Amino acid sequence: MTILTRLCKLAVIVLLGSVSACTSVSNQPLLTPPAVTENQSFTLYPVESREQIFTLSGAITQQLDAAFPSNKRNLNNTKKLLNFLLENGDASLSYQAGATLTANQAYTDLNANCLSLSILAYSMAEYLGLHGQFQTVHIPEYWAVSNGYSLLTGHINLVVTQRRNNNANVSYVYDTKTSLVIDFDPNSRGEKFKTTPISKQRITAMFYNNKGATAMLNGQHDLAYSYFLAATKADEHYSAAWGNLAVLLRLHSQYANAELAYNYAIALNPDNNTALGNLALLYQLTERTELANEILAKLDLKRQSNPYYHVALGNDAYLIKNYQDAIKHFNKAKLIDRHIHDSYFGLARTYYKLGDFKQAYRQLRLADKHADFDHDKQRYQNKLQALSNMTARVIND
Repeated sequence: MTILTRLCKLAVIVLLGSVSACTSVSNQPLLTPPAVTENQSFTLYPVESREQIFTLSGAITQQLDAAFPSNKRNLNNTKKLLNFLLENGDASLSYQAGATLTANQAYTDLNANCLSLSILAYSMAEYLGLHGQFQTVHIPEYWAVSNGYSLLTGHINLVVTQRRNNNANVSYVYDTKTSLVIDFDPNSRGEKFKTTPISKQRITAMFYNNKGATAMLNGQHDLAYSYFLAATKADEHYSAAWGNLAVLLRLHSQYANAELAYNYAIALNPDNNTALGNLALLYQLTERTELANEILAKLDLKRQSNPYYHVALGNDAYLIKNYQDAIKHFNKAKLIDRHIHDSYFGLARTYYKLGDFKQAYRQLRLADKHADFDHDKQRYQNKLQALSNMTARVIND
């Protein structure tokens, strides 16, 4: 089974499985959720309330009061606070599914994902009298591998502005003078990706969805169900949560309910490729091969221009020890975009398995060169150090 996740949003893929996160809340169809959560045998566990997710502790607000007197709470003066989070984002982003934290937890432990850090920034801005607006960032589909699962990623950021005049005749446009974009991904900051405003309600659902995906990966299915249920109740139009819930139902052989949940997820967001891929898997499991192949062919065609898709295919080939196919996929990813480090790392570990330590070392150096985050660079440098002794003789030939 494979599962998809990213900085802020979790998606599970089951093309051997799938979960997803962020979608627009505008123009959502008026659909009735399927009754797949009725009469379930899962044991429900308590989950964090919305207040617990967003509310700052007294200790934090005291620090904010001391640093920002009431007469100095404007965008310019608070930029230094928000920039602190931004500048520390590289070190703090662990990109681990388990790093989904409440605002208070994220303040204590900055080793959190961008969803948690954005929640913290939002809560701080709101406390200081500013207006925070979450946005989903429409990045290309991105896959990573964790604990044998293929994780699909997504991303959000936050726009902070001065409080708005409630006069209905006044319109506002975000610009660099009147707003500050808090984005914990330098790739996203460097690109002009389309963004769509999303509600606090949707962010709450995303929080539960991430926690549910983490629990499912850890085999805690009752806890996972509790979080997915909370996500669908927080925002019943959140496609990703329904797709992840469907994965869990499929794992429990509830094929009919899983199919209803997948189809609802797709009806909410026809571009939820994760749910489409998992629906194809369900068709395969229920011997509807023609329907499955039709979906998979369309998805493959749609994803051919995405380098991360080929990286994912390369990782799949690597896991089943089909190393020559893995090399082909990683090289295809490089042809599409030579600036992403994932393809070089995929080549490095594949050549290592083939015993070509010289080529593995070369590809690792390229991975380190193109890595954006300090934690990735450190990981590659550690591997380069480990390889250096065994490659020294070969490199000097």
